[in-house]
Amino acid sequence: MSNLSKKKCTPCKGGVPPLEEKEINQYLSKLNAWQVVGLHHLSKIFSFPDFKSALAFVNQIGEIAEEENHHPIINFTWGKVEISIWTHKINGLHENDFILASKIDTIINQNTQE
Repeated sequence: MSNLSKKKCTPCKGGVPPLEEKEINQYLSKLNAWQVVGLHHLSKIFSFPDFKSALAFVNQIGEIAEEENHHPIINFTWGKVEISIWTHKINGLHENDFILASKIDTIINQNTQE
């Protein structure tokens, strides 16, 4: 479970039960300030100094989502990006959701180190 950002999302065929609270909490402890909403999805709001920076971040998320074939809900506006992630086929949380969240956190970490 450690270093989720190095893992790859695996195709979910459905029929797999969503993660339970204990498993969710174990994965959540590996992320940076993500919220679990109703044991159903992950959510996080990122702040930026302007629209252009928020858009660049959204585009980076889009690239990762395509690479992983796992696509979050993205809402953004001037200076703010809100991400929601869950596995639609099981209508709940799967390891893939935490992998994607970790990869999104990696984008932020890389951008702040530049």
